[in-house]
Amino acid sequence: MRIDDLNRQNRDFAWEDAEPARPLPARPFPFIWGLVREKFAGRMTLLLLAVVIGQGIEAFEPYALKAVVDALTGETGGGDTQIHGLGVFGWFVLLLAIWLGSMGMYRVHQIIDVYTSPSIRALAQKRMFSWLLGHSPRYFQDNFAGKLGQKIKQGANAVLGVIEILTWDVVRVLVLLAVALVLLWTASPLFSAVLAVWMVVYVAMSAWLARHCFTLSEKMSDAVSSSSGRIIDAITNADLIRGFARTAFERRFLGHYLNDERFHSRRLRWFLVAVRVFQMLSIIALLGVLVWVAIARTLAGGMSVGEFTLVFTLAFQISNTVWHLSDRLLSFFEELGTLSEALDLVSAPHEITDTTGAPALRVQAGGIELREVHFSFADGTRVFNGLNLTIRPGEKVGLVGRSGAGKSTLVKLLRRQYDPQYGRVLIDGQDIAHVTLESLNQAIAEVPQQPGVFHRTVGENIAYGRPDAGLEEVRAAARQAHADEFIMKRPTGYDTVVGEQGVKLSGGERQRVAIARALLKDSRILILDEATSALDSESEHLIQEALWNLMEGRTVLAIAHRLSTITGMDRILYLEGGKVVEEGSHSELLAMGGRYAQLWHRQSGGFLAAAE
Repeated sequence: MRIDDLNRQNRDFAWEDAEPARPLPARPFPFIWGLVREKFAGRMTLLLLAVVIGQGIEAFEPYALKAVVDALTGETGGGDTQIHGLGVFGWFVLLLAIWLGSMGMYRVHQIIDVYTSPSIRALAQKRMFSWLLGHSPRYFQDNFAGKLGQKIKQGANAVLGVIEILTWDVVRVLVLLAVALVLLWTASPLFSAVLAVWMVVYVAMSAWLARHCFTLSEKMSDAVSSSSGRIIDAITNADLIRGFARTAFERRFLGHYLNDERFHSRRLRWFLVAVRVFQMLSIIALLGVLVWVAIARTLAGGMSVGEFTLVFTLAFQISNTVWHLSDRLLSFFEELGTLSEALDLVSAPHEITDTTGAPALRVQAGGIELREVHFSFADGTRVFNGLNLTIRPGEKVGLVGRSGAGKSTLVKLLRRQYDPQYGRVLIDGQDIAHVTLESLNQAIAEVPQQPGVFHRTVGENIAYGRPDAGLEEVRAAARQAHADEFIMKRPTGYDTVVGEQGVKLSGGERQRVAIARALLKDSRILILDEATSALDSESEHLIQEALWNLMEGRTVLAIAHRLSTITGMDRILYLEGGKVVEEGSHSELLAMGGRYAQLWHRQSGGFLAAAE
């Protein structure tokens, strides 16, 4: 798909995704109810009406059979042949109408469902996905990416499973039991009393069993998620496993999680066997009592053969419908457990949020200031203890120092991927904690050490910096980044799909795509996080000018381990223990003969020559 076509499609369907992310209920039923009430109340009402009417009509089938039998008995035995004004064939026609009416309403239900269930599933996925993207980097570090994606898909499918069982199987049973109480009363109040007592006992026991079943289902779902996450992790690192000859170890390692999944699955299934035994005995008891009493009363002359047919047919209709519901019980609690586990994972409160009524960040000059910033990680590791730093608009600043000195953490604080425990981070005098995250991210372009690349076309990946850009603008940015040449060598050019994580591109090509994307975004503040680490000598030469073009007129913060890549910066900061221990230009720091000079003398090479 070409870039212009993609942009046109995005505009056509933009209305679907205009609403902001909203907090998700942590429990299944509030989540489902929220979706239905907000968007699908009308269609769900029609679905329920179709089921109620269809089952209500079908429930009168035993009564029509009773009338047919009584009419036949009268016809053959000399009784009244016009039962309630209808003859045998009249009641038979009514029986046909009942069959046709009930089946017709069920087809109406299916037609309405065509325009309901897919939309509910899509909305459930959008809601979970939107909330998921708002989590902090710490959240994604703590969870498998594959597991998160799987939970969104499974959770949305589980929503449909739960709705279907509740609005189809459960409603059919309730309607049938309600009609059966009335019809059995016409034969004898005793039959209605037996059914009513059975219903109370059955529902109470089923509710008690359901609570325990739900707990077991959640545990099984969690075990399935854990094993799935381990499988995805192993597949992602298949080359690493092969390279270290650890295939047998990974099989054993996964085996522990699969055994745990098997254990919890067995516990749930054994419990459901016990549940079904209870249901089977309950249904047999109901059938036995109703049919036994009906036989006794018919033999005693207290009931007609037609009334016996009514009781007998209703009893079996109830047993079949309730038994079908019991068969669906395993699916119901599996779906409920899956949705519950997905919501537990996805619906966690966001760690970093916009303040109420936060305005958009307005960046004109691009000045950056950190005032008395204190920051420690969740495990208590302290990084900054009162850091003060000012970066002038348009200044190019390099950050160097040993691993753990705080370079990447400083960048993450600027991007508000972390919030400091104390202190302020300002851009053009505006506290970034009090502006919208969307506007903050829009104001900053970044070329990371390992650039993110989508499994999409190379053109789409570049245009991600500015979605409204046309193909010619994308190509212009690619030419500046010296990416256009290798892209056009591909048979499909900018429509070349780059593969998962850009596997079809070399490291240098991915880096140039990232630079083109940053050029197209055209933000006032630029972050370079070891942006040249993946480049070979030829690629270094190709994009040297591109990087300087990218930095021109922007405030730049560059992290570097190879010092030669930042020798042309206006100022270089040497961090150690979360403090700036040395600062100055490259030549000034060398003249000091301190830590930077010592590090410089141990290194050589690089591609960013000092700007003259």
